[in-house]
Amino acid sequence: MSDTYKEQVDRALAAVPGWDAAKVRARPLVGGLLNSNWLVEYEGGKYVMKVFGVGSENFVDRDLSNKAAAQAEALGISPQVKFYDPKVGAEMFTFLEGYRASTSADFVRRDFLEGVVGLYGRFNGGDRLPATKTVFDMTDEHIEQGEQVGAIRPADFSWLRHQYGRAKAAFMASGLDLAPCHNDPMPGNFMVRMSDGGIDDMKLIDFEFASNNERAYELGVFVGEVFVDEEDMLPLIEQFYGTARPDLVARVWVQRAVADMKWGSWAVQQRQLSDWDFDYQKYGIWKYARARAVMDDPRWNDWLRRI
Repeated sequence: MSDTYKEQVDRALAAVPGWDAAKVRARPLVGGLLNSNWLVEYEGGKYVMKVFGVGSENFVDRDLSNKAAAQAEALGISPQVKFYDPKVGAEMFTFLEGYRASTSADFVRRDFLEGVVGLYGRFNGGDRLPATKTVFDMTDEHIEQGEQVGAIRPADFSWLRHQYGRAKAAFMASGLDLAPCHNDPMPGNFMVRMSDGGIDDMKLIDFEFASNNERAYELGVFVGEVFVDEEDMLPLIEQFYGTARPDLVARVWVQRAVADMKWGSWAVQQRQLSDWDFDYQKYGIWKYARARAVMDDPRWNDWLRRI
């Protein structure tokens, strides 16, 4: 971990109201693509402090993220927000003792899939967040940012962008179903407490990309992220909406492709900006390939019409 982040976490810990910085212990945690994370111990309490990554302000509305985390805490689906200071570039949450981060392998299990959809239902059903930023706003922004920094894209990017434009037009014509959305289903964002081989509880963390967004994106990006096949998608759509009508199935399939366009465009421009030891370019090209697979499905045009 760089000295810059260590200095930043020291400043943040010194800014926590009522804390004696001399009594604080902090050590870095593994993980995080935009930020550095630290396990903090103080007077018998444990916390996780997130130190904001350099340049992350280009993608993250920190005040909105903090409000979303506080709203999720009030709903009982997220840990307590202990500290937030955008000036020093950090936020801190209570440590979820007894919980572990989910992994991609966990999502072959029906209870993990249903647990996430249950969390989404509670968060999506809450009060609107202070800001609306749809997946189309995000994707357009990432594409423009990529052009500014010379991002390297697939040879058929013009075709991918055209199909993305058709998807956007279809949703705009039908009307967006806006709801507060988490928007970032990395497996590690679902913390689970296990009991006798089953899930005792599940919490949602990391609200950096939260906003009011098209509801179908919340499920579409999740089922794509954890490789849910078509057969298993249908009961999740039914759980999510209460029905699996053809138009809703189409919305989720198209948002699955849009999600990969969004994250592919984010990754290839992040490659030009970040010094983290992560192959953003490979990740982005893989995401574009997944979007291409859905857009090249013989049912793609029918899905667009059904929206």
